[in-house]
Amino acid sequence: MFEVVRKQEMAKGTIIRFEIAAPKIAQKILAGQFVILRVNETGERIPITVADVDKFGGTITIIFQVVGKSTALMRSLDVGSFIKDVVGPLGKPAHVQKVGTVIAIGGGTGIAILHHVVKAMKEAGNFVISIIGAREKEMLILQDEMNLISDELVIMTDDGSYGQRGFVTDPLKKYIQERNDIKLVYAIGPIIMMKNVCKITEKPRIETMVSLNPVMIDGTGMCGGCRVKVDGKTQFCCVDGPDFDGHKVDFDELEKRNSMYLKQEKDSLLFSIR
Repeated sequence: MFEVVRKQEMAKGTIIRFEIAAPKIAQKILAGQFVILRVNETGERIPITVADVDKFGGTITIIFQVVGKSTALMRSLDVGSFIKDVVGPLGKPAHVQKVGTVIAIGGGTGIAILHHVVKAMKEAGNFVISIIGAREKEMLILQDEMNLISDELVIMTDDGSYGQRGFVTDPLKKYIQERNDIKLVYAIGPIIMMKNVCKITEKPRIETMVSLNPVMIDGTGMCGGCRVKVDGKTQFCCVDGPDFDGHKVDFDELEKRNSMYLKQEKDSLLFSIR
């Protein structure tokens, strides 16, 4: 059993932040890795990439969006409640080394994953430019935290209600035009966002890594549910990723697979609140 020691409702209560007591996981987990949670005995397995870790306090931070019955159930937990299972660390950690100038891009809840990676990139001695975006101001998360660990921070909103109006790809184009020292771009967020980032960085041949979140079940490579096509070959996100060379990912196939159960998720959420 794993205790929820802190809870914060973010983005109109649709995005939730938990700090969970998990000392053994906290000692080992690295940026980019994930855990799989099960709220109770009958709950489904939910993979979530860790947003932060406190090794001294023995806690991990997860941030999730309420999209279906299971995440709605998680939202109902209060401080002092217990999650039945938290398994991890899973997946390969982000490849972090000192390369120079790094542009880190996060959209929506992808900013949560980006936070842990940017911390590691900064600690490795890189100059980190972070670009984060959301549909509107109320949906933006971790602005203060990202500001603390970034050398430069650019905020974008689709509607212009905060920061600059536009998409995260807009300042990326500008930086590429103005700088010739960008060694790495790291992107995490909606599939279409990551796809467009990779299109922009492909011609100037800037190494671009993306963190993928396909449908996942067991997290050990046995079920095959999280398969993705990378450089024409089948890879499993849970054991081969979640980070991949963005220029080699088949985003069209990934988008089709990830949209397979959207209706069922929405239906289960509606049913659970009736």
